[in-house]
Amino acid sequence: MSSPRPQRLVFFTGAGMSAESGVPTFRGKGGIWKEYDYERYACQPAFETNPEAVWEFHNYRRQLVSACAPHDGHRVIRAAEQQLEHVTVVTQNIDGMHQLAGSEAVLELHGSLWRLRCEACGATHEGRESPLSSLTCDCGAYWRPAIVWFGDALDTATIQASAEAIGQCDCLVSIGTSAVVYPAAQLPLLAERNGARLIEINPEPTPMSDAYHEHMRGPASEMLAQLAARWDIEL
Repeated sequence: MSSPRPQRLVFFTGAGMSAESGVPTFRGKGGIWKEYDYERYACQPAFETNPEAVWEFHNYRRQLVSACAPHDGHRVIRAAEQQLEHVTVVTQNIDGMHQLAGSEAVLELHGSLWRLRCEACGATHEGRESPLSSLTCDCGAYWRPAIVWFGDALDTATIQASAEAIGQCDCLVSIGTSAVVYPAAQLPLLAERNGARLIEINPEPTPMSDAYHEHMRGPASEMLAQLAARWDIEL
């Protein structure tokens, strides 16, 4: 049974969205931080102390993610972008799965595993080479993954654009977020203050579940397919 389509829709995605693609999660059972100490591999002091070790870990991550592919849920979001008037994806994921599925309006709160920056000369590079053939920029300095590590601040422009899209939406669909990573976890509250309808897709309740009007407990791909049917989105 169909229902009125949102006029301004935001998909707010976390690690659970990519889990069906086989991308390792960070927290919970089997999470990547159960095996690796972020203080040695995913923070600025570690990079400054031992960039080779940091890159060994991040090349491993690139190889893991490069073997994964978008699932049907990612394709539902792409179809929504094509068929609804205003759709924005705000993601905490760094794997680029939304873009692989064809999504264009993607705001990456925590950066991208596939982008690099040189802190010495300011150069940037983007590509899915796994592993990197060279860890250094033309200037000789090490490339740094353009992702938000532990202890980093979020990019100001990205957080502002995300807050604006969420604050103006009339429906927010949160998919696979743990609701424990701040400041990202607070962003859906901006939609609530604006009177938007909040839908949570997650197999289990989260610390933010009480803020949502509707809870869809199941895999992201199945629950998004149900929303597509509800909103008459053709897949």
